[in-house]
This record gives sequence, structure tokens and C-alpha cells, in this order.
Amino acid sequence: MARSGWHILKDDAGVTLCRHLPPRFDFTVSTVLPSGRAVRLAHQIRQDLWRALQMLRGFSPVVRLEQIAEGWQVMAGGRVAVPVTTAVTARAQAVLDDPSNRARWVRSAGCAK
Repeated sequence: MARSGWHILKDDAGVTLCRHLPPRFDFTVSTVLPSGRAVRLAHQIRQDLWRALQMLRGFSPVVRLEQIAEGWQVMAGGRVAVPVTTAVTARAQAVLDDPSNRARWVRSAGCAK
């Protein structure tokens, strides 16, 4: 575990950021973002996902980035201790789709446009 308390798992396909091992997706939402620094991008997404869903009992964010031709295929979600509702999934997807979040993440991670 890194000093930050987050596990950064790298493999040939991409990067996974999680607090607990093994990473577990009890729910997932996805998007595509341009190429940039994967770990920085994952942390930015994780922070905003946490802010949106911290009230969800037992929530622990997990973010997976896989390299694709368009940049990064982003899968975000995580562990939860309660059943996942459509409202939770919709809120998480709204975080990924928010134009201001996306612009900030792209800037922060030095993504190619």
C-alpha cells in the first residue's frame, strides 16, 4: 500500500486504484477520457466519486483505467455494504459525465485533447 493508503495496481492493460484488496466493483459506471497520467486521473475521479457517494454505507471507491485507442476507458464504482440502487448508479454516472469535473480531470492529468 502506498503512503497515501491507496493501492495502485498496474498491469499491461492499465491501472486500478483502490483502498482494499482485492479491488471489488459492487457497481460500476464508465466513460472515456483522453490519454494522460493514469494515476493522477484515477485519484481525481476517486475524490469526486467519494464526495458524491460518501453517505453510502460502506462505500470504498475503485477506479480502473484501461488504455484504448481514444485514451482511457474509465470504470468507476466500488465496494458498498448495502444494496446498490439505480439512484446510486445514476449519481456515480453523473459525476463522470459532469463537464466541469471532466475539464478539471483532463487539466490535472495533463491529458491530450
